[in-house]
Amino acid sequence: MATEYGQGYGWDGGPGFRGEGAEKRRHLLPAALRAPIEARSWREFGYLMLSLPVSIIMFTFAVTMVSLGAGLLVTFLGIPVLAAALAGCRGLGALERTRARALLGLDVAAPEPLRMPKQGAMAWIGAMLKSGASWRHLLYSVLHFPWAVFAFSVAISFWTYGWAMLTYPLWFWLFPVYGGQDGLQLYGDQGHSIYLDNPFEITVTALVGLLLTMATPWIVRALTQVDRLLVHGLLGPSRLATRVVELESDRGVVIDTAAADLRRIERDLHDGAQARLVALAMDLGLAKEKLTEDPEAAARMVGEAHGEVKTALQELRDLARGIHPAVLTDRGLDAAMSSVASRCTVPVHVEVDLPARPAPAIEGIAYFTVSELLQNISKHSGATRASVDVWRIENRLMIQVVDNGVGGADVAAGSGLAGLAERLDAVDGILVVDSPVAGPTRITAELPWRG
Repeated sequence: MATEYGQGYGWDGGPGFRGEGAEKRRHLLPAALRAPIEARSWREFGYLMLSLPVSIIMFTFAVTMVSLGAGLLVTFLGIPVLAAALAGCRGLGALERTRARALLGLDVAAPEPLRMPKQGAMAWIGAMLKSGASWRHLLYSVLHFPWAVFAFSVAISFWTYGWAMLTYPLWFWLFPVYGGQDGLQLYGDQGHSIYLDNPFEITVTALVGLLLTMATPWIVRALTQVDRLLVHGLLGPSRLATRVVELESDRGVVIDTAAADLRRIERDLHDGAQARLVALAMDLGLAKEKLTEDPEAAARMVGEAHGEVKTALQELRDLARGIHPAVLTDRGLDAAMSSVASRCTVPVHVEVDLPARPAPAIEGIAYFTVSELLQNISKHSGATRASVDVWRIENRLMIQVVDNGVGGADVAAGSGLAGLAERLDAVDGILVVDSPVAGPTRITAELPWRG
């Protein structure tokens, strides 16, 4: 799998090009003044307003059904009632995930499905009662109600008081016209009262309202952050289920990568060394026929065949080195990376500081990563020097490759760097690319340390 820097550098304005169209939109107003009128703030406020009626329904359903099921446990009917309560909570949880996706932009995957070894009502009831996701949905239905009451009260209070005070200069005339008083009453008892009726007091009220209005979106955002944590933590898949999905995905990447490597090896053998050996056999056959008739021509053909043998051997060595070089097995990463650096077209400084050798699989991936990156430095970077540093931090193997080339490499541009990132991700590794236009390029790879 070749890693092409050329696709990411964007020399021709291609996928990796950073043009003016890629710049972020600039806002005329700062975030503090822009927040009260942003659509996001109104969506989050709407989410908190809807949370109260939705949470009342969920809480009432959960408490009623669980209480009924617990009361009926002395009979057989309590168990199916509890299962129905959990199923209903899962349905309401799906509604909550949809609401969070629409109003908060929070995309939470559905929890793991029920595992039923066989079909039937009893199997479904048993699977529902054994499902940890079902009980997390029930817990969410109970816990979300008091939080929704608090969040609703805080959000509606700040929002209404802020906008009411901010717009007070526009509607304070309602008090003397319809209420028979000078303005909004700030304080009053039997002998004394204070009204917000003069221009100074009206202006101060509007300024306080402005401060409340500017602060309200951030308060609402903080409140919805708690909702995000609740939805993500209780209504989504468990960490174990998420990890299983990741491992299945990584296994698929490993299988696809291995199949691609096998196809590449087969293609290289068929188109390279095998074709050359077939031509060599034909040349030796012709030389054998001419041996008695024209010894000089036969000798010349044998000499040419000898050169073909050397070329075929070199191709086989290169192919074997690309799979897993012998120097890596015998002497480790330091010698292997020095060897691959010596074949780079630019000077490369290699520094390997490892207390011990990692596991062979991790060692092979580290070698492959450096080999691919140095090949692309040779082909596409336009650099005059490069460096490779390898070290260990706690339980991570760190690799950093730096060059002073033209820069512009981008994993998201669809280049071969994306394939290299997938290969590292298959073993819980990380690829980080820092490559501004005009350089330099700094690519850091992290691999798990397995001794």
